[in-house]
Amino acid sequence: MSNSDLTSILLLLLLLVASAQLLGYFFTKLRQPKVVGEILAGVVLGPALLGRVGAGAWIAETAKHQANVLNFVYWLGLLLLMFLSGAETQQLFTRDERREVGLLSVVGTGIPFVLGLAFGPWLIRPALGGPNGNRISLIIILAVGVAVTSVPVVSKIFADLKILHTRFARLVLGVAVLEDIVLWLALAVATALAGKAALNPRQMSYHLVATVAFFALGLTLLPRAIKRFNKSKFNVFARNAPVAYAIAVLLAYCVVAGALDVSLVFAAFLSGFAVVHKKRRLFADALDAIAKVSFAVFIPVYFAIVGLKLDLVRGVSLSMIAVFLLGSCAVKLASMWLAGRLAGFRGLDLINLAVTTNARGGPGIVLASVAFDAGIISPQFYTTLVVAAVLTSQIAGAWLDYVLAKGWPLLTAVPPRIEPQTVSDTSVAA
Repeated sequence: MSNSDLTSILLLLLLLVASAQLLGYFFTKLRQPKVVGEILAGVVLGPALLGRVGAGAWIAETAKHQANVLNFVYWLGLLLLMFLSGAETQQLFTRDERREVGLLSVVGTGIPFVLGLAFGPWLIRPALGGPNGNRISLIIILAVGVAVTSVPVVSKIFADLKILHTRFARLVLGVAVLEDIVLWLALAVATALAGKAALNPRQMSYHLVATVAFFALGLTLLPRAIKRFNKSKFNVFARNAPVAYAIAVLLAYCVVAGALDVSLVFAAFLSGFAVVHKKRRLFADALDAIAKVSFAVFIPVYFAIVGLKLDLVRGVSLSMIAVFLLGSCAVKLASMWLAGRLAGFRGLDLINLAVTTNARGGPGIVLASVAFDAGIISPQFYTTLVVAAVLTSQIAGAWLDYVLAKGWPLLTAVPPRIEPQTVSDTSVAA
């Protein structure tokens, strides 16, 4: 790489980082999810706005010329996001309110996902499919897109509103964690099937078995083995360089997944799930250090590149966006309302739970990115999934802010057991 090429890519990265942080800060001040501003940064730098003038033309040309470098940064940001999401999943998961979380997860997520699978054959159109998209993979992507809920964005909204410690937050995050584990597996199956229409049954079976087995081991045996190795007195790597050790676990998972032809996205998620050790502050500090750098540079750049990929000139179908957004939101809200009723919630509780779990956020965008990069979906469907993720996250944040501003309780239902040390949702709202 020549000095001029290196200067060009560094300047492009500078523009992506600076614009993502600036617009992210602006949206945070507006009490909106930061990710919206980060994606908008890519849109501003892309063909829809600056791409129409001289500076934007230079950005487009540089991005095309340095596609390999930009793709590496894009994937590094995505893998770090999934790694930290897996670690956050392990930390947030709790056994409290098992019955409520179970009902909200099974009914609130199961109904949208099953409806997506059942009606997918009639809803799938050629305009949705990419070069590697077959009928089965498209149906799975559609079903996941309807059912997914965001752990990172929802938890960030809760933290900004200072309600992360409440029972309402525990319920929603517990539901989102269980949803994501199941839906990531479904997405892994879809990517394993992508472009495999010409494979014989034996080859297709291998891809499916390898993906499911890797996911199953990554949720059960591998985390236990990693935690034993974490505590080993012979593990000087973990004790003396915990940040490097955590990154090494991430890289090792990705290498094994790549060798098995399993998506690296799921390997990154499972590596974060495995590396967390609640009883050792050493790894918590290491993850905090990784998170600070990742959320400062690589993850904002990833979301900015997502926006850069959005073709809002030729890759937009307003009718597709309207139909998917209205249909998916109606199904998700109705399903969560039913699940809440079965769990014993009433009135405003149902609205709060339904609107919050309807936020697709980061996972919705990752779903779009993974499916688009795998060639499963078209640019129009990619834009539709990203827009749906952004708008549902904005609606959830705005609604919760409105409820708290009015002094209304997030939950009024009495929990099955009293926990004196936990601040009630009603007191927080007040």
